[in-house]
Formats: sequence, C-alpha cells, structure tokens
Amino acid sequence: MTDLTCFKAYDIRGEIGVNIDEDMAYRIGRAAAQHLKAKTVVIGFDARETSPAFAHSAARGVIDAGSDVLNIGMAGTEEMYWAVTEFGACAGIEVTASHNPINYNGIKIVKSGSRPLDDVEDFQKIKRLVGSKAWGYASSVGQARDLAVDARQKYLDQLLSFVDVTELSPLKIVVNSGNGAAGPTVDAIIDRLKAQGAPLEFIRVHHQSDNTFPNGIPNPLLPANHAATADVVVRAGADMGVAFDGDFDRCFFFDGAGQFVPGEYVVGLLAAIFLDKEAGGKIVHDPRVIWNTQDIVASKGGIKIQSQTGHAFIKQTMRAHEAVYGGEMSAHHYFRDFAYCDSGMIPWLLVAELVSKSKRSLSDWVRDRFDAFPSSGEINFRVDDAGAAIDRVLSTYSADALSLDETDGVSLAFKDWRFNLRRSNTEPLVRLNIEARGGSESLKLRVADISKLLGGTVA
Repeated sequence: MTDLTCFKAYDIRGEIGVNIDEDMAYRIGRAAAQHLKAKTVVIGFDARETSPAFAHSAARGVIDAGSDVLNIGMAGTEEMYWAVTEFGACAGIEVTASHNPINYNGIKIVKSGSRPLDDVEDFQKIKRLVGSKAWGYASSVGQARDLAVDARQKYLDQLLSFVDVTELSPLKIVVNSGNGAAGPTVDAIIDRLKAQGAPLEFIRVHHQSDNTFPNGIPNPLLPANHAATADVVVRAGADMGVAFDGDFDRCFFFDGAGQFVPGEYVVGLLAAIFLDKEAGGKIVHDPRVIWNTQDIVASKGGIKIQSQTGHAFIKQTMRAHEAVYGGEMSAHHYFRDFAYCDSGMIPWLLVAELVSKSKRSLSDWVRDRFDAFPSSGEINFRVDDAGAAIDRVLSTYSADALSLDETDGVSLAFKDWRFNLRRSNTEPLVRLNIEARGGSESLKLRVADISKLLGGTVA
C-alpha cells in the first residue's frame, strides 16, 4: 500500500483495506520509533475488530526498529497518554478511529511526556519515513512487555487524585460506553470507588465492548444518539448521565431531566471547579464560543487564555502558561495534572464531586448559563466554495463589528452577539458558531440570517 492519504491534518485515519491496513500500521510503528529514537513505546488499542491486529503490527514495527514495546491492551487514548508519562516512555501509540465509521481505523501518536507531535518536525517526517521505508540499522530487536494491569492501576491512581472520594454523596449516574473501549475502564473506576466507600449507584448502558457496534458507532455528540442516554436518565430518575465516544477521550453530559449539556457550558463549569480549587489559575479555551467561559473565569478571579482549536494547540498553550485546565466546546477537556492531556473520565468525576458537595444538581449549575449566554452550537454547512461563502458573511457584517479575531477562522463580535466561522481542513464545509448575551430568540434570527448568506446545506 503506497497511498498515504490516511495521514490527515492532525492524526492518522483511514478506510480499512483502502488506505490503512496491517502493513501500514507496521510501517507507522517502525517510523515513529525510528524518528523519535525511542527506547520504549507504549501501545494500546480500542474496541474495533481490526485494532488488536493493527496494534500487533505496529508493535512489530517498533520492535524491528530496536525499541521495546509496553503493551497496555485494550485501553482508552487517555490511558496510553498516562502510561507514557507514568513509565517514562519515549512515545505512545493508540490504535483507534474513535467515532469514525465501522470500516475505518487510525493511529494516534505522542512523544515523551505525552506531548503531541510537532507537525513539521515530527508528523511530516514520520509520514515521509512511512512512504520511503528508509529504515535505519537496528543493532538488536526490541522486546515486548505486558503492562496492562499495572498501567490501569497507575491510571486509576491519577484519576482519583482529582477528587476527594469522601465528599461524594449518594448519586445515581447513567454511563453509556457505546460498546466501545470505555466499558472495562468504567468497571475498574467503579470498583475502585466502591472500595473507597463512594456511595454512588451506576446504571450501565451499551456497556460491553462489541466490535460490531450493535447500537451504532459511539458518537454522543450527534443529536440522534442522545436518547440512548437521556431516556435512561429520565426512566431511572438518575442525577446525571455520561456518554463516551469510542476511545473515551471525550465525555458528554446529560442533566437529571435528560437534557444534553453542550460542551461550551461544560468548559465553563470545569473552569469554575478548578478556580475554586486553585485561586488565580489559568484557563485555556478555544475561540469558537467564549463568552460564558470568560464570564465565569473573570467572576472567579482566574486568567483566561485563548488558543487555536485542536489538541496540539491547546496542549502547547497550556504548557506555555502552566494552565490548570483547558477546554474545547467539542468535549475535549485537558488537565495540567494529567500530563496536559485530554480525558473523558476526569470531567464526570469532578462534576459528581461538585454536585455532591454543593447539594445542587447539574441542571441547577448550568440552567442560568444557558439563559445568560445562549449558543447555537456548531452548525456545519456543506458549500460549493467555502471562501466565497465566508466572504459573503464578512462583507455583510464586518463594518458594524466591534472586534475581529482571526485566532482560528474568523470571529466578529458585536454588543450583544458574536459569531465564529471556520473552514474544515478536509471537507468543503464551513462551521458556524453564534453566541449571545441573553435572548435566545434573537440568536435564532442571527442563525437564520447567516445561514442564508452561507448557502449550501446543513451537513
């Protein structure tokens, strides 16, 4: 296979047998180990049918490059991240396609300290090595060690360091693992919580890992998938629901009424939690929807820092400023004390602690934020010419804008509303986010007006 189109803007994803297969996984593993001059490489995989074989092939590549493999088995991406830091590995590989269709797979790579690859100095050089197969001389082959049990225990230790388990009160929580990799890890967390006396009750939904994904690919962001969690929350009278994507580096919340809590409000909530724990802390956010988060950070005496969207940018910004927390509205949440990496498990533990200590429900915590800063959520438009579509909007609104920000795409702000427009890196899509200061009805009118200017169809 010579097609390298599985190398995307930020990671590696492809259609099985078309542009990604076991041989490609071998070459990626070997190229990553060689380029990073790795002595040890952590390797994990998600619940997809081809993932164990792809991980085995990547491990062969690493070993042939003369590097040792630390196998952690089926695990979430965040478990790979923590294992790299915990065991002082030189690199980490997670075989996962997260929420992509069932006939896809992919690979995520980090270097020492769980740092993301630099695009020019790392990612592109690994890509060229994969294409050229210019393998260097290895004086000896590496060895493989099974660290699955130890790695998970170390991971659990770090997760639970974020909360005071003795503060947890009786709560009923629905957890939807989407038949992905989350199930076994959720079980391990629940067992540890019970051993420490946490009075939590859990209701498991689509819990068993199943590579046929009988309930559909786990992508809780899609409105069509909300009912699978929300309906159970309502029926069970649960306090909240949590749903995970395939490699559980993202989690999605539902309040006790089964209402989906959009990611931009979760960012604000987690920012508040950390600023209560660490006065004057620095909070990083992406530029798409910002007013709610910025208002909370200011009210808590924190320092707000805006970063370009994307895990590599958020992590780089957090490290540069030693920020305690960073969040994206797409439900990626990053933590300084988790090697500046994203986790889908830490957020729900923190929210459970907050609800327990405050005696206020999740709905109570976010309801007023919905009203104060209504948001459209991200709307994707499939258009013939993304540049022309964006230009039509800017030519209409730029003259009246109070500010223009090009941190990521373009954002225009006005007295009582604001919008961000971004082009997709891989598709003919324009992504629109609009937020306001009160008045959801006026927000709907803004969405309608800009939708007409963009044209195309909602994707």
